[in-house]
Amino acid sequence: MPQRKGRGNWGKNKGKSGRGGGNNWSTERKSYAEVPKVNEQFERLYNDMSIVPEGEEREQFWAALRRELPNSFRFCGSKGHALAVQKNLDEHFIPQIKSMKFDDQTVEPPMPITWYPNQLAYYMTTPKNVIRKFPPFAAFQKFLVSETAVGNISRQEAVSMIPPLLLDVQSHHTVLDLCAAPGSKSAQLVEMLHAGEESRIRKATKQHQDAQADPAGAADETVEGNDWSDDGRATGLLVANDVNYQRAQMLVHQVKRLNSPNLIVTNHDATMFPSIELPADPVPAGTKKQGKWLKFDRILADVPCSGDGTCRKNPNIWKDWIPGNGLGLYITQVRILVRALQMLKVGGRVVYSTCSMNPVENEAVISSAIDRCGGIEKVNIVDVSDQLPELKRYAGLKQWKIMDKEGRLWNSWEEVEDAKSKKFEASLERVVPGMFATAGHDLPLDRCVRVYPHQQDTGGFFITVLEKKSEIRAKPETETKATNNTPSVVSIAKEIVAKPESDGVIPKLETIEDYAPRSTDHTVETGTASAAQRQNKEAIADIDTASNKRGLEDVGDSAAQDIKRARTEKDEGAGPGAVGEVGQMEHWPMPPSAPLRHDEVTPDEPAAAAAAGGSRGRRNNQPHEEAFKYLTPDHEELDGIFDFYQLSSRFPRDRFMVRNALGNPVKAIYYTTALAKDILTKNEGRGMKFVHSGVKMFVKQDAQGQDICRWRLQSEGLPIVEGWAGENRIIRCYKQQTLRKLLIEMFPRVSGEHWKELGEIGEKAKDIGMGCCILRVEPSDQEDGFKERLTLPLWRSISSLNLMLPKEERRAMLLRLFKDESPLIDHSQQPNRKNGPAADSTVSATSAPETVNDSDGGVALNDVDDDMEDADATAPVGASGVGTEEDAMATEDALRAKQQEIVDVDQAVAAAPEREGETDEANTTV
Repeated sequence: MPQRKGRGNWGKNKGKSGRGGGNNWSTERKSYAEVPKVNEQFERLYNDMSIVPEGEEREQFWAALRRELPNSFRFCGSKGHALAVQKNLDEHFIPQIKSMKFDDQTVEPPMPITWYPNQLAYYMTTPKNVIRKFPPFAAFQKFLVSETAVGNISRQEAVSMIPPLLLDVQSHHTVLDLCAAPGSKSAQLVEMLHAGEESRIRKATKQHQDAQADPAGAADETVEGNDWSDDGRATGLLVANDVNYQRAQMLVHQVKRLNSPNLIVTNHDATMFPSIELPADPVPAGTKKQGKWLKFDRILADVPCSGDGTCRKNPNIWKDWIPGNGLGLYITQVRILVRALQMLKVGGRVVYSTCSMNPVENEAVISSAIDRCGGIEKVNIVDVSDQLPELKRYAGLKQWKIMDKEGRLWNSWEEVEDAKSKKFEASLERVVPGMFATAGHDLPLDRCVRVYPHQQDTGGFFITVLEKKSEIRAKPETETKATNNTPSVVSIAKEIVAKPESDGVIPKLETIEDYAPRSTDHTVETGTASAAQRQNKEAIADIDTASNKRGLEDVGDSAAQDIKRARTEKDEGAGPGAVGEVGQMEHWPMPPSAPLRHDEVTPDEPAAAAAAGGSRGRRNNQPHEEAFKYLTPDHEELDGIFDFYQLSSRFPRDRFMVRNALGNPVKAIYYTTALAKDILTKNEGRGMKFVHSGVKMFVKQDAQGQDICRWRLQSEGLPIVEGWAGENRIIRCYKQQTLRKLLIEMFPRVSGEHWKELGEIGEKAKDIGMGCCILRVEPSDQEDGFKERLTLPLWRSISSLNLMLPKEERRAMLLRLFKDESPLIDHSQQPNRKNGPAADSTVSATSAPETVNDSDGGVALNDVDDDMEDADATAPVGASGVGTEEDAMATEDALRAKQQEIVDVDQAVAAAPEREGETDEANTTV
C-alpha cells in the first residue's frame, strides 16, 4: 500500500495516511463522498456501549464521523523563525483567504487550534481539492508546500498532536518512541527536546566570547534553566523506532528535516525492543564492572490499532470494519505497553495512545498491562485533566462490552466461558479474560482520555498517561489467562468439517489465524514449545501456504506486521512461546556473562539466540548493519577544520563520525551528542538495528588552493557550531536588501568592482579567503533591518560568492521574509555576451558536474536522503544544463581548478571574441 510521504503533501494525495488501520482496508481509491458510511456492527457496538449519551449528542457524534476531516498543521516550534512563519500566515495569507469565494460561498481561513500551546497549530475546513485546484489558493498552497519542505510546517492530524504534549518532555530527558513512523509525533518530541536551546547557546557563547575578550573581567553569569551541562546544548535523546524497515525510512525522511544530533532511529519489533547497553561507570581498581543499561525518562507507545477513529480521513473503514480487528491486536498492544513500562525509569512517564475508540484496544489494554506489571502500586494512571485545559474530552470507560467475530456482544468473561463450555465456537477463540472491564474494576480508568469527533471537529483518539512508581517484574502472559487448554488447530479443523449442517451451511474456514491465532494467548510456562504447540505451528504453516490470503500490500500496516512476524517466527524456527517470553525481558539482548536483574525472566536459549541477533544474517531482505564510526579527537582532518574556522577549544571534538565501515572521512562528517555516541559505539555488532543518527556538519569539497579548507559547513549543522567559530570566517549582514539579493542571485561576482554591488557585506566578502564562511544576519531596529537572527552558509570562490541553500529553501525564505516570488537568477549559467549580464566567465550551463567520491561505501538503502543531499550539495549543474536543488558551487570550483593557467579571469573575459552568440574563451577551453 502506498504511504504518505513525510513532507510536501499539499499536492496530490499519495495514499492513505494515519497511524491506525490494522484492518483489511480495500486498496480501491474512491472519493470521500462515494464511500457509503454505514456499518451495522460498527454502529451497534458503540451505541450499545453508550460511549456517547443517547439523544442529540449521539446524533452529533455519528454526523461528525460521516463528515470529511478538516486539514490541520502545526508550526515547528524549535526553530527560531517558526514564529515568523506563523506571522506570515496571519498577516499575509489569512486576509487574502477571507476575501475569497468558492461556489458563491465565503472561504473559511485557517483557524488556530485553541488547546495547542501558543497557538502554533491550525486547522482549516476548506477541502484539499479546492486548495490544490482553485487558482486564488495558488499562493497559499505554494506557501504551505515550501514551508513544509524546509521543515517549518508539519502536516499532522490535530488529535495526533496530543500524546507528545502530555509526555512533558524536557531537554535532558531520554525519550523512546516505540512505534514512530511516519514520524509526526517524533518530530514533536525532537522539538520539545530542543525547546529553549537557541537562547541557552547564545548565552553560553556570549559568555565564552566575553571571557576571551576580557579574561579578568568576565564573570560567570547565573543562568536559568536545567540543562547547562553541555554549554546550553540539549543533552537528552530521542530513540525513534519502527518495526517495518520501509516505514523506518519514512520516519528518517520526516525527522531529518529537524537537524537534531539528539536522535537515533532504530528498526525493531516494539514488543521485544532490545535493551540498550551503556558504558559502565568507573569503579575502583580490582572491582568488577557492572553492566549499565539505558532507562528512559519518557516513552510514547502510539501502538498499531484498528484505526476506527480515523474513518473521517480513511472512509474505507466504514465498509471494512469488523470486530475481529480489535480482538486480533489486543495481545500485541499489551505486549508493547508492558515492554515500555519495563524500559522506563522509576518516576518516568509512558503515554499510551491509539486512534481507535474500541475499549478492547484501550481501557482493556491499560488494565491488562498494569495487572501484568504488579498492579496500581507499581504503575499509576496519571490524572491529566488539568493539562490542555481547552481540549474537550470524555473520561475513560469503567464498563464496556466485547463484540465477537459474529457480532455478538458479551458483558463478562463468565458469559464467554459458559458459552464455550457448551460447544466449541471458533469466533470466541480470540476473546480472553483480560479484555473485559471486570479485570480492571479497581483501576481509576476514568483518568484515561477519550476524544470524540463531534467535540472539536477532529478524529477519534484515546490517550492514557502512566507513571512507573517502582521497579517491576512483569508476570508471564500465562498467569493472566484463565486457561491454557487450547484445542489444537487440527482438532479445530476436524470439528468444523464434522459439524452437522443444521442450518444448511458449513462454516467457512477463512484463514487459520482467524480460529487459532498465532499470538501467544496460551503460551506455556516453560520456554520450550509443547507437542500441541508444535502441532499447531505445523498446521499453521501448512494451511498458511495453501490459504488464499491477500498480500501484505492489501492490508493495513499493523496487520502486515503481524503476518510478517508470524512468517519470521516460522522461518527462524522460534517456538510460539519465544515471542511471549522474550517480551518479558527487562534487558535484551545482553552479554552471555551478564547477571540477570531481579526483574528479569530467563528466556529459553534458542529463542534468545534468535532474538539477540548478534550472529543472525540478513532477515526479510534487510540491508546489512549500518556503520557509525567516530573520529579520534586528534584526527588530522579535524585539526584542519578547527584551524580553518577557528573553532573554540570548548566545542567538543570527540563527537564527529562518518558513515562508512573503514571510518575514513572522505565524503561527509556527522555530529552527534555524547549520549548518542555512547549508544552507537557500545552496541556496535550486538544486534541493534540502527538506521540513522547524526547531523551532517561538514561535506568534502573538491577545491584548489593552498589555504582553503576542503570541508565546507553544511546548512543543517551550521546552527550547532556557528557560535563557536572565529571572526575570520564570519560575514555580517544588517540590511534586508542585501539578503534578498543573495537569495535571488546565485554566484554574484565580487571580482573587480562588483563587490560594491553587495552592499555592507561587499568589502568583507572581497577580502575574505576562499572557502566556506558564515553569513550572520543580525537583528536591527533600522527600517531596512531584520527582526530575527539568521545564520546561513556562504562559499567564497575566486571571483564570486554564493549562499549554499537549496533552491526550495531560497524560495521559501523569499516568500516568508519579503513576500517575493521572483525567479532565481543563476549567474553561472548566463553566457558572457556584449552588453549582457555580468556572469562568472568560467562556468557554463553545459559544464559537466563534479565527480563525487562516495566514501560511504555506495548508496545504502537507509541513506537515500543522505546521498540525495550530497548530490544536491555538490553537483548543481548537470550535463543537461538543469540546476539541482543546491548551488552550483562545486562545478564552479572544479572548472576553476582546470583553468589555473588563466591568471586573471577578467582579462580572459576581456580578450574573448565579442561576436553575438559566441561563447567566451574560458568556456571554450573547458
